[in-house]
Formats: sequence, C-alpha cells, structure tokens
Amino acid sequence: MHDKTMRAAPTVNGLDMQAATATIAALKANPELAQFQFRARNKWIDGGVNISTIRDFYGAGREDDSRATDFTFTNGEPPVLLGNNEGANPVEFLLHALAGCVTTTTVLHAAARGITIFELSTELEGEIDVQGLLGLDDSVSPGYREIRIKMHIEADCSDEDLDELLAFTPAHSPVCTTVCRPVPVKVERVR
Repeated sequence: MHDKTMRAAPTVNGLDMQAATATIAALKANPELAQFQFRARNKWIDGGVNISTIRDFYGAGREDDSRATDFTFTNGEPPVLLGNNEGANPVEFLLHALAGCVTTTTVLHAAARGITIFELSTELEGEIDVQGLLGLDDSVSPGYREIRIKMHIEADCSDEDLDELLAFTPAHSPVCTTVCRPVPVKVERVR
C-alpha cells in the first residue's frame, strides 16, 4: 500500500484541493453560481451520420469563453444498422458519457474524502432491442433495458471505504442520475 502522507498533497487524484475548497466555499456563499447550462449543436450530414459540436456554456454566473475551439463528435452507425462506421453511434456515446461522468464523480468524491486512487477503469455494456427504434413493436422500449458498469479501482483505503464511495457515486453523477430518472426532453421546431 502507498504512503498515506500523500493525503496532505496539494493535489489528490490530479485535482487541486485548494481550488476545490475555494469553489465549494464560493458555492456555499452564493448558490446561484452552481447553475450551469451546457449546450450541444448537431447537424445531419447523410444517412445515419450527423456531427455534434460543443463549445460554449454558461456557469459560475457567466458565459464561459475558455474554449478556443469546438469539440466535434461524429455520430455514425455500423453497417448492420445501415451505416459505414463513420463514428460511434449515439447509444455508444451515451455509454461514453456515463463512463466519463461516473469516473469523474468517483475521482472527485474520493479526493474530497482524502482517498488517493492509483488505478481506475470501467467497462460498460447494455442491451437494446431495435424493434423499439424501428417502431416494429410498440411494447418494446427503444432505449437500453439495463446498463451495467464494471469498475476496477485500486485506492489507498479499506474495502469498506471503497464500497461506501462506490455506493455514493451513482447518486451524485449528473449523467447517471439523468439516465436513471425521467427527465423531460422537449423537441420544438425552430423556423
């Protein structure tokens, strides 16, 4: 096991603990700063191909302009779903988003608890019945029936502390809680 004196380091799990403490204090003093609006823009190209760009967002009481360029993501489909593997498909991107958010949430809350993570990796899988997507059977949901996250984690804490952290994480991961509860999605035509 690694030396526990690492807990006193200015960073834990790559996170600046002084900045984290200052951020938490600012949010406690002014909860309005916790309101964020994230945005994505998408353009259909052809067939199952469309491209999403992400750049700007609102947070901490202002529009954020820290990103010099767009993040671009190509959504595609495999040949069996009428595509040419132009990119991961949207339900695979959902797994990517879920993995990233659960990982980041775990790292953040481990650091807050003084737990140093040495290794962390996840594998996600879920099943979809495409009869729902294609409208072939109205009793079949077009979404995932279940998503399983297998997490390998090594840290400088007891198994009990690790189990407690992993039980806490899903309920505080924004993507996980969005997927696990009904969230209204409104589609409106813009003219």
